[in-house]
Amino acid sequence: MADDDRRVFPPTLAELEAAAEAVASPEAWDYIAHGAGEEITMRANVEAWQRYRLRPRVLRDMTDVQPRTTVLGTEIPAPILIAPTAMHRFVHHEGERATARAAARFGTVYVVSMAATTAVEDVAAVAPDAPRWAQMYVLRDRGRTRALAERARDAGYTAIVASVDGAAVPRRSRLAGGALVPPDWFRFPNLASPDDPDSSDLMAMVSDFDPGTTFEDLGALAAWSGLPVVVKGVMRGDDALQCLESGAAAIAVSNHGGRTLDGTAATAEVLPEVVEAVDGRAEVLVDGGIRSGVDVLRAVCLGARAVMIGRPVLWALAVGGEAGVVDLLTQLTEDLVRAMALCGRDRIDQCTTDVLAVPR
Repeated sequence: MADDDRRVFPPTLAELEAAAEAVASPEAWDYIAHGAGEEITMRANVEAWQRYRLRPRVLRDMTDVQPRTTVLGTEIPAPILIAPTAMHRFVHHEGERATARAAARFGTVYVVSMAATTAVEDVAAVAPDAPRWAQMYVLRDRGRTRALAERARDAGYTAIVASVDGAAVPRRSRLAGGALVPPDWFRFPNLASPDDPDSSDLMAMVSDFDPGTTFEDLGALAAWSGLPVVVKGVMRGDDALQCLESGAAAIAVSNHGGRTLDGTAATAEVLPEVVEAVDGRAEVLVDGGIRSGVDVLRAVCLGARAVMIGRPVLWALAVGGEAGVVDLLTQLTEDLVRAMALCGRDRIDQCTTDVLAVPR
């Protein structure tokens, strides 16, 4: 892949995606680009944001537009976080280390995947002062789950992101053979069993996710780690409320990028319901289909505290390494600032539904 000092960043995310496909291996691109089923939900995630049109407001002083905000008390330069995605070494030789340094340079939170190809401790070591959260699934072996939660705490992570929406990878592949097979040199130091730490069989590891996980497990994650728990994968208002009643500190609206169950609603379609149900009791995050700074503005206007960016980070990492990810985050922020200014909003807390022409 591209060296970190080669700053090659296409002007649009669509062009970035094409550039990433050109440099990624077929196996890596299959993992990044794939969605569940006929990929209806994956496409709908992108399209749903575009149905919210902006209502510009003129003749306001926009000489100092500031997109800064906070998430769980951590100040960030814009409402943009890096979502948990697995196997960054699929697209860059430094993998999650490069992503962590990019997040630190930009100043935002990096949510490190449980299926990362780098240990949570090693990710922390390359950017020790940067904010970071650890994504986790509850495993059948609660002892292993607790051990990882404690490792994340000890490595300076400041929140646990509990993914509750199913498997981390699609069940089928576009490639011949029909199943995702990572390179045999991959290791999964956060997910692999201590009995087989050198395994590269990700699908076998995914089978360790506990289908019996319930709301009660949220409290256990918080108790084991001593950290706030963000519940990722919520698509209903009633589920969001029950998460809060079970001790969640924040809600992340997500359908896993359309990678688990095809035919589900787009995240933009259900975000207003979740925000209304939560009613200010906790912060609400959202991912899925964010492809521009305008999309970021749309999400914030609908009540999201911040968005999490998944696939585009991997595209940027493939094309430009660490610098490419910084460029992506910077470009999204510049687009957001421009959109805020043209809509007459110079602070994030002024971005409300009044900015949007809501689709009928």
